[in-house]
Amino acid sequence: MSSGEFDSGTGELGARQQEVTRPLLRLFLNYGRPEASWLGVGLLASVGAHTATLVTPLILGTTIDAVFTGQSPYRLPLVPTAWLPVEQSAQFWLSVTLIGASLGVTASLTWVRGVAMNVFAYKVLHEIRIDAYERLQRLDMSFFDDIQTGEIMSVLNNDTSNLERFLDNALSQTVRILAIVVGISVVLFHTNAQLAVVTLVVVPFLVGFTWWFMRVVEPRYATLRSKIGKLNTQIENGISGIELVKTANTATRENRQMEGVSHGLFEARVDVSKLAFLYRPGMKLLTGAALLTTFIIGGIWVFSGPPPGFSGELSVGEFVVFILLVQQLTAPLAQLSNIVDWYENARASGKRICGLFDVPVRIHESTDPVSLKAADGRVEYEDVSFAYEADERILDSISFTAEPGETIALVGPTGAGKSTVAKLLLRLYDADEGSVRIDGHDVQNVRLGDLRESVGYVSQGTVLFDGTVAENIRYGQFDASDEAVREAARAAEAHTFIEALSSGYDTRVGEQGVKLSGGQRQRIALARVILQDADIILLDEATASVDTKTEALIQRSLDRVTTDRTTVVIAHRLSTIKDADTILALDNGRIVERGSHEELLAEDGLYANLWRVQAGETDSLPNEFLEQASKSSLSNT
Repeated sequence: MSSGEFDSGTGELGARQQEVTRPLLRLFLNYGRPEASWLGVGLLASVGAHTATLVTPLILGTTIDAVFTGQSPYRLPLVPTAWLPVEQSAQFWLSVTLIGASLGVTASLTWVRGVAMNVFAYKVLHEIRIDAYERLQRLDMSFFDDIQTGEIMSVLNNDTSNLERFLDNALSQTVRILAIVVGISVVLFHTNAQLAVVTLVVVPFLVGFTWWFMRVVEPRYATLRSKIGKLNTQIENGISGIELVKTANTATRENRQMEGVSHGLFEARVDVSKLAFLYRPGMKLLTGAALLTTFIIGGIWVFSGPPPGFSGELSVGEFVVFILLVQQLTAPLAQLSNIVDWYENARASGKRICGLFDVPVRIHESTDPVSLKAADGRVEYEDVSFAYEADERILDSISFTAEPGETIALVGPTGAGKSTVAKLLLRLYDADEGSVRIDGHDVQNVRLGDLRESVGYVSQGTVLFDGTVAENIRYGQFDASDEAVREAARAAEAHTFIEALSSGYDTRVGEQGVKLSGGQRQRIALARVILQDADIILLDEATASVDTKTEALIQRSLDRVTTDRTTVVIAHRLSTIKDADTILALDNGRIVERGSHEELLAEDGLYANLWRVQAGETDSLPNEFLEQASKSSLSNT
């Protein structure tokens, strides 16, 4: 990949990242200003510490010339002559005392700098990470449909760590270098202006070389950050899908993919390193040339008098001051490469973080939300249409009403839009056209918290966290008593198998409930919804992962739980919904049939054919239905 390419993230996040400008300034203004006092203390301590380091070479130079060689009187900058001792031994011990004091001050201020800059960096990063995570919680589901988990983890973890290194190290190092350059320049010009020009002439070349490096390396760092995100995604996918990898015998393929992604990261790092390997030795060469030139001219000056083009005298003490200070100058200037590394890495990470902040939140709380503390449970869909992509309509003019206490069943082939209907009621997405109402209130006007407390949802993809069984049942109802948890588990036909686990309700289920069977996970999810005691219940394939015996037990429990509640059931097993008050048959995003089980069988349409499939009467299915099922299967592959 060429240096000019920007390998951004995926989906909308990638598009937003490319639009970000001045990310570090933006993050500093938003998050750094409230903690500016810590930053100020850290930077002042840094300046003070490195100013104190100038005392040692100054005093050494004065002591050499006044005490050891007698070339000049004992003088100290900013100190009145009347305050200084006359005897050489007293002058020597005063110099020792001042050098010791400067070392103590340097050490103390360095400690203050470290603490202040660390606190500043940690506070800023804490706020950024919390706000980024909160932003994720507010984004609608379409954002998560288009992005990999590893990429988000890279933003929240790796990119924020890069910012921490920049805030903790780069800022203080930059101020340190500025303080050293200014302080040493003042001292050098005060000591010998002619030799100071020779020493400092290299600084403009260092600045120009650094500016060129920053411009050339910037796109390479952007690519590097993206490659790290892809590596995290590959690792996350490999670990989360390890069971499939093993059972499908695809470890070799996964290893090849990992090798490809890792090699891409390797190439990106080498691409950055090629420039770094040019820049860092170049910086050391330039700063070393400054030291060597100063040593040659200064040495000739001390031994043989001023070289051609120079005038005046240069004492041994002044020469020592120059050598010591130039060494102090060259080391930090050579470290500019580290600052550039931190800056460019942080800038690329800042673009990714700001890109996340810039992804729009599409599910907004109404400005004057309606409270729904106790819903009657009347659900209405009126001419509802929806598309995940602008040119692919998933739902087309869906209309139906569920009266309080009624059960509405949605059936149809895969991809007909059944689950989407349920998600619109919860406002995981918003309808493009039409309205979804609860008790006459458009769900877009209902307080989100009330809406989701009023609707209990069991999805076809059961979600469990790596905690105990009790914690997973109690999720969302964190104050529920142990007895309430057990009652919910009994209602979901889960109590018996939970009690048989190694630690009962305190058994840890593993990530995504990996230690449990599919049926056990689904019954825990049902218990969670039962404990929620919602007014409306959405069941999306709630018994898909259980055997027929357990299904019958759960169905009996559901019949009790849903007696006085409005229930919307999505099912492929038609035997579980044949007693529903109304059955809606969906096909290609439209309601093509509605009625009771007996009425729809009498119509001999889509529902009747689906019933024949599950009854094993495939020989009696019309060719038109089989052709349509084949097309539907291909379109959903």
